[in-house]
Amino acid sequence: MTYSVQFGSLWPSIRIGLLSEQKYGALFNNFSNIEQVTKELEHLNAVDFIRESQKVVQDLDSTAAQQASEPAMSTGTLLVPAESQPQPLPSLSTLLSPNIKCYTFPKGDISLFPPARPDTLGILGYYLLDAASVLPVLALNMQPGDLVLDLCAAPGGKMLALLQTGCCRELAANDISTSRTGRLNGILRSYIPKNICDLVRVTSWDGRKWGDLEANTYDRVLVDVPCTNDRHSVMEEDNNIFKNMRKGERQMLPMRQLELLVAGILAAKPGGVVVYSTCSLSQLQNEYVVERAMELLSIQYNISVHVEDLSSFQRLFEDTFYFFPNCRLGELVLPHLLANFGPTYFCKLHRLG
Repeated sequence: MTYSVQFGSLWPSIRIGLLSEQKYGALFNNFSNIEQVTKELEHLNAVDFIRESQKVVQDLDSTAAQQASEPAMSTGTLLVPAESQPQPLPSLSTLLSPNIKCYTFPKGDISLFPPARPDTLGILGYYLLDAASVLPVLALNMQPGDLVLDLCAAPGGKMLALLQTGCCRELAANDISTSRTGRLNGILRSYIPKNICDLVRVTSWDGRKWGDLEANTYDRVLVDVPCTNDRHSVMEEDNNIFKNMRKGERQMLPMRQLELLVAGILAAKPGGVVVYSTCSLSQLQNEYVVERAMELLSIQYNISVHVEDLSSFQRLFEDTFYFFPNCRLGELVLPHLLANFGPTYFCKLHRLG
């Protein structure tokens, strides 16, 4: 299915977004000089979009409380149905991983963040990334003492976000490419104190075999798979997966993604949480991979998986991102000129057995 068919009338604006300069966010480093870095980012008129989402919760709670205290509205004998009224969101502590801060400029503001500067200890204050890539880590809803696996960790932004939560008892950061794991180690040296680095185990194994290596082990698993990387593919020729010479690799991507997701779920403990994510718009790499993994796990391993409803993310972060309204499973952030983040797809799964 072509993107013009998949997205219909939305495709022209998505395409323009993909062809335009990408917008970045600044992932705040909690291990740096917090006061100084906060002052620098706020001086730029950037805001922490995660903290701003708390205002959405407060507004909805206030509206719900006000409606509860008022008599039911009616027109003649027809009462306004409760489901048509704004519903309160669950507490952020039950939705989002804690302690993550990511600063962005408002919609329509195309300002750029300057490079981060090291503090007196040589620690950098923030990491520039597509702000939508923080959403899969938020969706993990990390808890203190979690044993965590980042199965495809390079280039390292999500690994860094996981460490900002302060919840990792141990973090296994894996990538099959040794050159890319070298970058992971570089990020750890630039952003994380030595005592926290000791909690991180960087490996370069084939993630598809992780279910055999460490089955039933992890509380939280992030499976951010290799994908067509749509924004990179339309903007750059180097290493473009849509080149004819990489046709076979491109056609095998959904199978590779499926194998990685199945391995990640097998590595999770019963009751554990897995978030699957891509930077692709393709249903074949997004919902279809999730659906096929659930079928395969049920048939071959007798393991049930529940997909969590993440629609609350749309209400929480609608002031920062544009979400596709018709995902069957998970959520998809769409590129848009006024908020040119993404694409980022993410889906949260609970392993039940």
